Amino acid sequence: MSAGAADGAGGPGSGGGLRASLSGLTTRGRSFVAAGIAAAVCAYVLGQGALLRVGLLLALLPLICVYALHRTRHRVSGSRRLSPGRVPAGAEARVQLRMDNVSRLPTGLLMLQDRVPYVLGPRPRFVLDRVEPGGRREVSYRVRSDLRGRYPLGPLQLRLTDPFGLVELTRSFSAYDTLTVIPRTEPLPPVRLTGESNGYGDGSRRSLALAGDDDVIPRGYRRGDDLRRVHWRSTARYGELMVRREEQPRRSRATVLLDTRRLAFDGAGPDSAFEWAVSAAASSLVHVLEQGFSARLLTDTGSAAPGEGGGGFSAGGHESAEAAGLMMDTLAVVGHSDGAGLSRAYDAVRGGGFGEGGGDGLLIAFFGDLDDVQTELAARMRQRASGAVAFVLDTGAWGGRPAPGHDVVPLEERLRRLRDAGWTALAAAPGIAFGELWRQAGTTRVGTGTSGGLA
Repeated sequence: MSAGAADGAGGPGSGGGLRASLSGLTTRGRSFVAAGIAAAVCAYVLGQGALLRVGLLLALLPLICVYALHRTRHRVSGSRRLSPGRVPAGAEARVQLRMDNVSRLPTGLLMLQDRVPYVLGPRPRFVLDRVEPGGRREVSYRVRSDLRGRYPLGPLQLRLTDPFGLVELTRSFSAYDTLTVIPRTEPLPPVRLTGESNGYGDGSRRSLALAGDDDVIPRGYRRGDDLRRVHWRSTARYGELMVRREEQPRRSRATVLLDTRRLAFDGAGPDSAFEWAVSAAASSLVHVLEQGFSARLLTDTGSAAPGEGGGGFSAGGHESAEAAGLMMDTLAVVGHSDGAGLSRAYDAVRGGGFGEGGGDGLLIAFFGDLDDVQTELAARMRQRASGAVAFVLDTGAWGGRPAPGHDVVPLEERLRRLRDAGWTALAAAPGIAFGELWRQAGTTRVGTGTSGGLA
């Protein structure tokens, strides 16, 4: 919610403000001035005193309205409430405007206008009747966009006019809001992917106490510890009371890798291959977070969201919800990169985040067109993950053309080489729902293309 205050007219005696007020003459006001001057000239030439009085009246009336509107101070405050502030592409957000007259004088006719980008729809305009001292008026409108992004709303503009419609003065508030349009997401079916364990299931829980009596890692006794957890052998060894450590649940990790290279995708717009990949990556992130994973979003540039700390992986609980919001905000504005390869993404994957030996990390990748070198690099990323699923998009199938000088490996060859490296690789064709591809990823045996359960 944003708020601000504005005066309906400039302060008295401000010459610059008065000159600015003169620029607020409407077409009707300028016509009155022109007609008055013409009548005065004719009256002087013809010697008609009555016509001179009419001409002076026509010329002075707009100037009197300018001065009166300039001297009158309408102190009003305005606020804007945006609900919600983050919406998927194609969904609507509601904007509520509120105007308060904080002066001791009633206002005249007010015209309220909010500035919005053209992709959100036409500029909303409202006419407010006289607002009594201390009074309030509320209006609302809706905005929607089929294109993801961050769009500013505001500043709010207030237009004052005189009863004759000869002068219009515009005053702007300083506050504005930002609407974030995130990619569309779709619910994904629960499937078991290669090497995947539940976020908090048996596969992700490593109990130090259950490793065996000789492998126990004890700690010193603390006040309040249960005496039943005292480890007597360690107590005798160290000469002080030692207790077994509690089970340490460890969240499984998932990395969603999005190829954003400009030369890997051709075309733009809601129905392009790149937008499909962005939307599918968003759906994957939401799904793995709902399954209890720590997740991060990685691009071909090597940058990770929500942050660089801890490899960019989200934490649990409330922090996980905040991380999901940050990743959706990142996807809302992600665009094509000018990179030529996946080397930075490979280094980020190889640098960690999958546990020792890549024991419990899930890698979900969305690749565009790949040449021979990048296909080999993508295949080698599988070594650091316990499970890896790749959704490969072919620019030609989506109606695009490969970048000039980019020797693209045929789609079937890319899929074969990724599968040989241990990926569950699927082709993403136009018109297919990502939820169906996700289901296929859970019923496809790695490297064979046949159906079967995955451990």
